[in-house]
Amino acid sequence: MSTLSFEDLSLKDEGCLSPTMSRATDTDSEQDLESDEKKTISKEMSVVEVYTEACKLVGVVPVSYFIRNLGATTMTLTHHGLGPLGCKALAIALVSDEHVRTLELAYNRIQAEGVKCLVELLRANFTIQHLDLSNNHIQSEGAEHVAKMLLDSISLKSLKLSGNKFTDDDARHFTEALSTNSRIKDLDLSHNEFCGRGGEYLGQLLANNEGLEVLDLSWNRLRMKGAVAFSAGLKVNSMLKHLNLSWNGFGNEGALAMGEALKFNNTLLHLNLSHNCLTNEGVSMLCRGLEYNETLRVLLLAYNSVTVEGALALVNVVKNTPKTALEQINICNVLVNESFVNLLELTCQEHPGLEVQYGGVGGFIAHKPPKRVDPMKVIQDYLDKRKLRLWDFFRNIDKDGTMRVSVTDFRKAVQQSSIPLNRYQIEELIHRLDRDRTGIVDYRGLADTRKQMMRDHRRQLKKVESRQKKEKQKSDRILKTFQTAVEAVTPRSSMIISPGGAKEESGGPQPFSATPLSSWHHIVMSNSSRYSVTNLSGDHVHLPMLGGTPPYRPTSSPAMRSYSQPNLLAESSRSPTSKSISAQGIRSDLEMEPSKLSPTANSLTRSRPALNEEQPESKAKTKKVKKRKLKKHNNKDSKDPMKSIN
Repeated sequence: MSTLSFEDLSLKDEGCLSPTMSRATDTDSEQDLESDEKKTISKEMSVVEVYTEACKLVGVVPVSYFIRNLGATTMTLTHHGLGPLGCKALAIALVSDEHVRTLELAYNRIQAEGVKCLVELLRANFTIQHLDLSNNHIQSEGAEHVAKMLLDSISLKSLKLSGNKFTDDDARHFTEALSTNSRIKDLDLSHNEFCGRGGEYLGQLLANNEGLEVLDLSWNRLRMKGAVAFSAGLKVNSMLKHLNLSWNGFGNEGALAMGEALKFNNTLLHLNLSHNCLTNEGVSMLCRGLEYNETLRVLLLAYNSVTVEGALALVNVVKNTPKTALEQINICNVLVNESFVNLLELTCQEHPGLEVQYGGVGGFIAHKPPKRVDPMKVIQDYLDKRKLRLWDFFRNIDKDGTMRVSVTDFRKAVQQSSIPLNRYQIEELIHRLDRDRTGIVDYRGLADTRKQMMRDHRRQLKKVESRQKKEKQKSDRILKTFQTAVEAVTPRSSMIISPGGAKEESGGPQPFSATPLSSWHHIVMSNSSRYSVTNLSGDHVHLPMLGGTPPYRPTSSPAMRSYSQPNLLAESSRSPTSKSISAQGIRSDLEMEPSKLSPTANSLTRSRPALNEEQPESKAKTKKVKKRKLKKHNNKDSKDPMKSIN
């Protein structure tokens, strides 16, 4: 049995129309009676014939819903069990159709073979603008066919690919296709399996695409490095308006990168970050970007680990930012307090269009429980303020001076004194001084209280300081990775020096190699007081070109420090021609002064004025010594005139 091709059926479709057109030209009366409705009916009948014949040849049962709704602009065929063969028959029938604008084929298990048929359909059909291929088991096998569809179709504006189990490698195909296709306005890639590298590719997609306005990436796995890389692409994007990132696990790391992106993005209107494991710390990081953003209108932060502190931070940003465009904030799971309600009323007076959805009034600001005070420390402080000794305090009950008294006398003495101890603290103190339950309190242990307290205090300060340093180091590493991702997705021409050697970078987007995620939690501190971010993975270092072009300096946030490389051109011009210069732009001689390698404006490298001041004095001394030698030599010559003549 011969197979039915697109060309054969499209020609047959035209052949079916030709008899009606020829009969229409036989008599003038038939031409007057013929209307546009009859023409459309005859055309629809031809599509039906093509579809039924295609179903016979392929071996599937025709879908009656499709036949009944021919001529409609929206064809909804979800849950019809088409499969690859049914999709092929449908594609053959729709080649010559001019009515369908929206084609919905979700939940039909068309797989990669069905997508291949749809690619051929969209090459011939120029009327389909919206296509829904959600939950069709396309997977990685059909990702390349989807990319061809995006490249070949000239009419497609909206594409839904939700729930097709696309992975990180599949994101590369979409990025390459959409880098040149600016006709797609709406793209749905939700419920897939994009992770770290997928976030990098999708960040490149945002950086290079110039037409996408709506992007849905909900229910993926854009965490940590993937979230940071995606936010870097959003920073340089200039077209996206609606972005859905719910159910991705962005965390506070992604919130920090998203805040940096919002400082520079001036097109995004709607941002959904619900169900992303954000805390009050992440909301505060996000607010740093909202202070500079003037376009975002809707911010959804529902069902995150946010409390009253985060809600107050959001309202304060709106109140303190006159140029903000925020109109809706969704924190529907947060219980607020009266202070939040009062602040919201004051903010709404200045911004009448603001609407904040919260869970209700009844929340509270979570204060840390008061730290339990050591009763020994209370007694020691009491004695220090009054400049008393332990024996002076207990001499009325310890007349022998053995520093041992009964429990009853000790309890009465403490209760009758003005020491601020309650009953529970007194019993705890007695239990600590009389561990063996002998009924005798040995208060000599109070003598060592000061040393122990000082040790505990220093230990606690070290813990707090190390925790703060780790948090600072972690944020610095995230910002460094974010900036590296921005440089990777931004087209430029510069030299990259990697551990493998120097190589020229192409003008297109390049994958970035930043600080590994594991090192974000294992911080290595330097001996200096400054925070130093150790390069544990051999990051790419961007140096200025040797051809005279100025070095690439990306815009960075105020919180991020940029360390410039030395001006190698100025040093190389002063060096003699005999000394060689390597490909990295550094002279190979080992006797090069270290001051020449450091930037002139770098505050971290300082010269030694003492050595510089001593150098001219030493030169002056050498000159004086030379003059003295010359005088002695002249005197000797004057004594021996024959030597001077010779």
